[in-house]
Amino acid sequence: MEETDWAIHRIAALAGTTSRTLRHYDSVGLLTPSRVAGNGYRHYDQAALVRLQRILLLRELGLGLPAIAAVLEHQESAVAALEAHVGWLRSEQERLARQIASVEETIASVLKGKNIMAENMFDGFDHTQYRDEVEERWGKDAYARGDSWWRGLGATARADWKERQAALNRDWIAAAAGGASASSPGAQELARRHVEWLASIPGTPASAPGGDVRGYVTGLGAMYVADPRFGANYGGEAGATFVRDALALYAEQNL
Repeated sequence: MEETDWAIHRIAALAGTTSRTLRHYDSVGLLTPSRVAGNGYRHYDQAALVRLQRILLLRELGLGLPAIAAVLEHQESAVAALEAHVGWLRSEQERLARQIASVEETIASVLKGKNIMAENMFDGFDHTQYRDEVEERWGKDAYARGDSWWRGLGATARADWKERQAALNRDWIAAAAGGASASSPGAQELARRHVEWLASIPGTPASAPGGDVRGYVTGLGAMYVADPRFGANYGGEAGATFVRDALALYAEQNL
Protein backbone atom coordinates (compact mmCIF):
# COMPACT_ATOMS: atom_id res chain seq x y z
CA MET A 1 0.00 0.00 0.00
CA GLU A 2 1.42 3.38 -1.00
CA GLU A 3 2.29 5.81 1.76
CA THR A 4 0.05 8.91 1.80
CA ASP A 5 0.81 10.38 5.21
CA TRP A 6 4.22 11.35 6.55
CA ALA A 7 5.36 12.50 10.00
CA ILE A 8 7.25 15.78 10.28
CA HIS A 9 10.63 14.20 11.09
CA ARG A 10 10.42 11.95 8.03
CA ILE A 11 9.52 14.83 5.71
CA ALA A 12 12.33 16.93 7.16
CA ALA A 13 14.83 14.16 6.45
CA LEU A 14 13.54 13.54 2.92
CA ALA A 15 13.52 17.26 2.05
CA GLY A 16 16.93 17.97 3.53
CA THR A 17 15.53 20.45 6.01
CA THR A 18 14.65 20.39 9.71
CA SER A 19 11.53 19.86 11.77
CA ARG A 20 12.12 23.30 13.24
CA THR A 21 11.97 24.85 9.76
CA LEU A 22 8.73 23.03 8.96
CA ARG A 23 7.22 24.20 12.24
CA HIS A 24 8.26 27.75 11.34
CA TYR A 25 6.59 27.41 7.95
CA ASP A 26 3.44 26.40 9.81
CA SER A 27 3.67 29.31 12.25
CA VAL A 28 3.84 31.87 9.41
CA GLY A 29 1.00 30.19 7.50
CA LEU A 30 3.18 28.95 4.66
CA LEU A 31 2.79 25.19 5.13
CA THR A 32 0.03 23.85 7.35
CA PRO A 33 0.22 20.16 8.28
CA SER A 34 -2.65 18.05 7.03
CA ARG A 35 -3.21 16.71 10.54
CA VAL A 36 -1.74 16.72 14.03
CA ALA A 37 -1.55 13.33 15.73
CA GLY A 38 -2.49 12.63 19.34
CA ASN A 39 1.17 12.79 20.33
CA GLY A 40 1.41 16.33 18.88
CA TYR A 41 3.42 15.32 15.80
CA ARG A 42 2.55 17.15 12.62
CA HIS A 43 1.74 14.98 9.60
CA TYR A 44 1.68 15.90 5.92
CA ASP A 45 -0.28 14.45 3.02
CA GLN A 46 0.55 14.50 -0.72
CA ALA A 47 -0.91 17.97 -1.30
CA ALA A 48 1.27 19.33 1.52
CA LEU A 49 4.33 17.67 -0.03
CA VAL A 50 3.63 19.29 -3.40
CA ARG A 51 3.35 22.66 -1.66
CA LEU A 52 6.61 22.05 0.22
CA GLN A 53 8.37 21.20 -3.03
CA ARG A 54 7.20 24.51 -4.52
CA ILE A 55 8.38 26.37 -1.42
CA LEU A 56 11.83 24.81 -1.62
CA LEU A 57 12.10 25.56 -5.35
CA LEU A 58 11.20 29.20 -4.77
CA ARG A 59 13.77 29.35 -1.98
CA GLU A 60 16.34 28.09 -4.47
CA LEU A 61 15.48 31.09 -6.64
CA GLY A 62 16.35 33.35 -3.73
CA LEU A 63 12.85 34.43 -2.69
CA GLY A 64 12.12 35.27 0.93
CA LEU A 65 9.19 33.76 2.81
CA PRO A 66 6.82 36.74 2.33
CA ALA A 67 7.45 36.67 -1.43
CA ILE A 68 6.93 32.91 -1.53
CA ALA A 69 3.63 33.30 0.33
CA ALA A 70 2.49 35.86 -2.24
CA VAL A 71 3.43 33.59 -5.14
CA LEU A 72 1.62 30.59 -3.68
CA GLU A 73 -1.45 32.68 -2.91
CA HIS A 74 -1.85 33.99 -6.44
CA GLN A 75 -0.74 30.96 -8.45
CA GLU A 76 -3.77 28.72 -8.72
CA SER A 77 -2.19 25.81 -10.59
CA ALA A 78 0.60 23.91 -8.84
CA VAL A 79 1.26 22.00 -12.07
CA ALA A 80 1.77 25.19 -14.10
CA ALA A 81 4.14 26.54 -11.45
CA LEU A 82 6.15 23.33 -11.36
CA GLU A 83 6.32 23.18 -15.15
CA ALA A 84 7.84 26.68 -15.15
CA HIS A 85 10.39 25.55 -12.58
CA VAL A 86 11.24 22.50 -14.67
CA GLY A 87 12.04 24.73 -17.65
CA TRP A 88 14.44 26.80 -15.58
CA LEU A 89 16.01 23.73 -13.94
CA ARG A 90 16.60 22.02 -17.29
CA SER A 91 18.39 25.11 -18.56
CA GLU A 92 20.60 25.11 -15.48
CA GLN A 93 21.13 21.35 -15.78
CA GLU A 94 22.38 21.69 -19.33
CA ARG A 95 24.74 24.53 -18.44
CA LEU A 96 26.13 22.70 -15.39
CA ALA A 97 26.55 19.46 -17.37
CA ARG A 98 28.68 21.33 -19.90
CA GLN A 99 30.77 22.85 -17.11
CA ILE A 100 31.27 19.47 -15.44
CA ALA A 101 32.33 17.84 -18.70
CA SER A 102 34.83 20.60 -19.49
CA VAL A 103 36.39 20.50 -16.01
CA GLU A 104 36.59 16.70 -16.03
CA GLU A 105 38.33 16.85 -19.41
CA THR A 106 40.85 19.33 -18.01
CA ILE A 107 41.53 17.08 -14.99
CA ALA A 108 42.02 14.04 -17.22
CA SER A 109 44.40 15.93 -19.51
CA VAL A 110 46.50 17.22 -16.61
CA LEU A 111 46.72 13.78 -14.94
CA LYS A 112 47.75 12.12 -18.21
CA GLY A 113 50.22 14.84 -19.14
CA LYS A 114 48.31 15.67 -22.31
CA ASN A 115 47.98 19.06 -23.92
CA ILE A 116 44.90 20.92 -22.75
CA MET A 117 42.36 21.65 -25.48
CA ALA A 118 41.75 25.34 -24.89
CA GLU A 119 38.69 25.40 -27.12
CA ASN A 120 37.00 22.85 -24.86
CA MET A 121 38.00 24.23 -21.45
CA PHE A 122 35.35 26.87 -21.07
CA ASP A 123 32.24 25.17 -22.37
CA GLY A 124 29.40 26.19 -20.08
CA PHE A 125 31.29 29.28 -18.96
CA ASP A 126 31.21 31.05 -22.32
CA HIS A 127 29.52 34.44 -22.43
CA THR A 128 30.13 34.54 -26.19
CA GLN A 129 27.66 31.76 -27.02
CA TYR A 130 25.25 34.25 -28.61
CA ARG A 131 27.91 36.12 -30.56
CA ASP A 132 26.51 35.39 -34.02
CA GLU A 133 23.02 36.46 -32.99
CA VAL A 134 24.26 39.68 -31.41
CA GLU A 135 26.32 40.58 -34.46
CA GLU A 136 23.48 39.76 -36.83
CA ARG A 137 20.91 41.80 -34.91
CA TRP A 138 22.97 44.75 -33.68
CA GLY A 139 26.28 44.67 -35.56
CA LYS A 140 29.83 43.52 -34.93
CA ASP A 141 30.76 46.74 -33.18
CA ALA A 142 28.05 46.17 -30.57
CA TYR A 143 29.41 42.72 -29.81
CA ALA A 144 33.04 43.89 -29.79
CA ARG A 145 32.37 46.70 -27.31
CA GLY A 146 30.35 44.45 -25.02
CA ASP A 147 32.97 41.71 -25.20
CA SER A 148 35.80 44.14 -24.45
CA TRP A 149 33.89 45.51 -21.46
CA TRP A 150 33.24 42.02 -20.08
CA ARG A 151 36.84 40.86 -20.45
CA GLY A 152 38.01 44.02 -18.71
CA LEU A 153 35.96 43.35 -15.59
CA GLY A 154 37.64 41.86 -12.55
CA ALA A 155 36.37 38.70 -10.87
CA THR A 156 34.45 40.64 -8.22
CA ALA A 157 32.81 42.95 -10.75
CA ARG A 158 31.79 39.96 -12.89
CA ALA A 159 30.30 38.19 -9.89
CA ASP A 160 28.40 41.33 -8.87
CA TRP A 161 27.04 41.78 -12.40
CA LYS A 162 25.93 38.16 -12.59
CA GLU A 163 24.18 38.44 -9.23
CA ARG A 164 22.39 41.58 -10.41
CA GLN A 165 21.19 39.68 -13.47
CA ALA A 166 20.16 36.65 -11.41
CA ALA A 167 18.24 38.84 -8.95
CA LEU A 168 16.38 40.50 -11.80
CA ASN A 169 15.49 37.12 -13.29
CA ARG A 170 14.27 35.85 -9.91
CA ASP A 171 12.08 38.91 -9.44
CA TRP A 172 10.57 38.49 -12.91
CA ILE A 173 9.78 34.84 -12.18
CA ALA A 174 8.22 35.70 -8.83
CA ALA A 175 6.08 38.46 -10.33
CA ALA A 176 4.84 36.22 -13.12
CA ALA A 177 4.17 33.31 -10.78
CA GLY A 178 2.36 35.66 -8.41
CA GLY A 179 -0.19 36.55 -11.09
CA ALA A 180 0.89 40.17 -11.63
CA SER A 181 -0.25 41.87 -14.82
CA ALA A 182 2.24 43.37 -17.26
CA SER A 183 0.79 46.82 -16.55
CA SER A 184 0.99 46.55 -12.77
CA PRO A 185 3.30 48.95 -10.90
CA GLY A 186 5.49 46.05 -9.82
CA ALA A 187 5.93 44.74 -13.37
CA GLN A 188 6.64 48.23 -14.70
CA GLU A 189 9.26 48.77 -12.00
CA LEU A 190 10.90 45.51 -13.08
CA ALA A 191 10.82 46.73 -16.69
CA ARG A 192 12.54 49.94 -15.62
CA ARG A 193 15.23 47.93 -13.82
CA HIS A 194 15.59 45.70 -16.87
CA VAL A 195 16.18 48.64 -19.19
CA GLU A 196 18.61 50.16 -16.68
CA TRP A 197 20.48 46.84 -16.61
CA LEU A 198 20.64 46.73 -20.41
CA ALA A 199 21.92 50.30 -20.49
CA SER A 200 24.81 49.27 -18.23
CA ILE A 201 26.20 46.98 -20.94
CA PRO A 202 28.43 48.84 -23.42
CA GLY A 203 27.57 48.11 -27.03
CA THR A 204 23.84 47.68 -26.57
CA PRO A 205 21.48 50.18 -28.23
CA ALA A 206 20.23 50.94 -24.72
CA SER A 207 23.69 52.26 -23.80
CA ALA A 208 24.28 54.33 -26.92
CA PRO A 209 23.09 57.97 -27.06
CA GLY A 210 20.54 58.33 -29.83
CA GLY A 211 20.09 54.58 -30.21
CA ASP A 212 16.75 52.97 -30.96
CA VAL A 213 16.18 51.97 -27.35
CA ARG A 214 12.45 51.39 -27.78
CA GLY A 215 12.93 49.08 -30.76
CA TYR A 216 15.79 47.29 -29.02
CA VAL A 217 13.86 46.63 -25.81
CA THR A 218 10.72 45.55 -27.66
CA GLY A 219 12.69 43.27 -29.98
CA LEU A 220 14.60 41.75 -27.10
CA GLY A 221 11.35 40.97 -25.30
CA ALA A 222 10.04 39.21 -28.41
CA MET A 223 13.25 37.19 -28.60
CA TYR A 224 12.79 36.01 -25.01
CA VAL A 225 9.54 34.35 -26.09
CA ALA A 226 10.73 33.08 -29.47
CA ASP A 227 13.91 31.43 -28.20
CA PRO A 228 13.49 28.83 -25.40
CA ARG A 229 17.11 29.38 -24.33
CA PHE A 230 16.26 32.93 -23.29
CA GLY A 231 12.77 32.06 -22.06
CA ALA A 232 14.23 29.57 -19.59
CA ASN A 233 15.71 32.52 -17.67
CA TYR A 234 12.17 33.61 -16.85
CA GLY A 235 10.66 30.23 -16.01
CA GLY A 236 9.62 29.23 -19.53
CA GLU A 237 7.34 30.58 -22.23
CA ALA A 238 4.65 31.94 -19.91
CA GLY A 239 7.18 33.88 -17.84
CA ALA A 240 8.96 35.15 -20.95
CA THR A 241 5.63 36.33 -22.38
CA PHE A 242 4.98 38.27 -19.18
CA VAL A 243 8.42 39.93 -19.45
CA ARG A 244 7.89 40.72 -23.12
CA ASP A 245 4.53 42.37 -22.50
CA ALA A 246 5.80 44.39 -19.55
CA LEU A 247 8.86 45.58 -21.49
CA ALA A 248 6.76 46.48 -24.54
CA LEU A 249 4.39 48.56 -22.43
CA TYR A 250 7.25 50.26 -20.60
CA ALA A 251 9.01 51.03 -23.89
CA GLU A 252 5.85 52.49 -25.39
CA GLN A 253 5.21 54.77 -22.43
CA ASN A 254 8.74 55.76 -21.43
CA LEU A 255 11.24 55.34 -24.27
